[in-house]
Amino acid sequence: MQKADLNFSELPFSFIPTDYNIRYTFKDGAWDKGVLTQDQTLPLHISATCLHYGQQLFEGLKVYERPDGQAQVFRIEQNSKRMNRGADKILMQQVPEDLFIEAVFRVVNANRKFIPPHHAGGAAMYVRPILLGTGIQLGVSPSSEYTFIVFVSPVGPYYKSGFAPVHLMVEENVDRAAALGVGDIKVAGNYAAGMRATIGAKKKGFSEVLYLDSRYKKFLDESGSSNFFGVTADNRYVTPASPSILPSITNMSVQQIAKDQGITVEARQVEVEELADFTEAGCCGTAAVISPVGSVTHGDKKFEYCKGDQVGPIVTNLYKTLSGIQFGTVEDTHAWTRIVPQDI
Repeated sequence: MQKADLNFSELPFSFIPTDYNIRYTFKDGAWDKGVLTQDQTLPLHISATCLHYGQQLFEGLKVYERPDGQAQVFRIEQNSKRMNRGADKILMQQVPEDLFIEAVFRVVNANRKFIPPHHAGGAAMYVRPILLGTGIQLGVSPSSEYTFIVFVSPVGPYYKSGFAPVHLMVEENVDRAAALGVGDIKVAGNYAAGMRATIGAKKKGFSEVLYLDSRYKKFLDESGSSNFFGVTADNRYVTPASPSILPSITNMSVQQIAKDQGITVEARQVEVEELADFTEAGCCGTAAVISPVGSVTHGDKKFEYCKGDQVGPIVTNLYKTLSGIQFGTVEDTHAWTRIVPQDI
């Protein structure tokens, strides 16, 4: 298939229109068969629960072109499970896993010409599933109708610098999520609330923020767009864990890769003072993949993890292994990837 007329090697991480998106409706107790559409707008009743009471979830995953030209997804079942955990938590209708996967495969096939070629410098097709409460509701209660949408966009690296050091500041005046709240699911409100911290950090010259926990203000939480991890001199991969942190599928995978490479993995509460113990650090997520952290600034202290633009060997190797599995150049020994079938 001829590719779309795009400069795939220079793509930004932003929305680029494609040909189709797909939409399913839950009504009268059942999901319909879904419809592919070229309409990029969404008609919503002014009293839809997603607009008033925040019944909205989203996911993010990528489609990668292998050297043989086939398209594959990475751990799609985990994206489905995470969306359904979120749906349960805010009392939304679950999207069955087989429907979730079918929707992704159908919309990818309808837009195959937009999948960046394998040689396009790490570019991929970003897939965005959205679950919305679209029933007409005035009182505060769960919706009776839901809409599940999946759209795609070819994207480049999340950070313009690509696999190059990013610089974080510890955020002490804005909380990412409340303890026992919804920080562990992908609700839109989490990201809206964090924009003021991210924008403030960028105005100060940083790439992103690194949050502290909201209860004690002493434990590392996560970055504004991804999970955080540090590597110690004695070969330990240390990543913050708490009920308020979004369980990153990428971080889950990197932890397994680290174990495969003989690195001790510690997912636990991490005190902010432990920033001094790390020799390397990174942020990881679907969009960012792994972004090496060059430095973290906490008040008047600056902890540096890269020598100039030189990324440490462990973070580099973790990145190469993960991205190699995703793009089909490194053996997938854990059965994480699935070829997108063309007959669905």
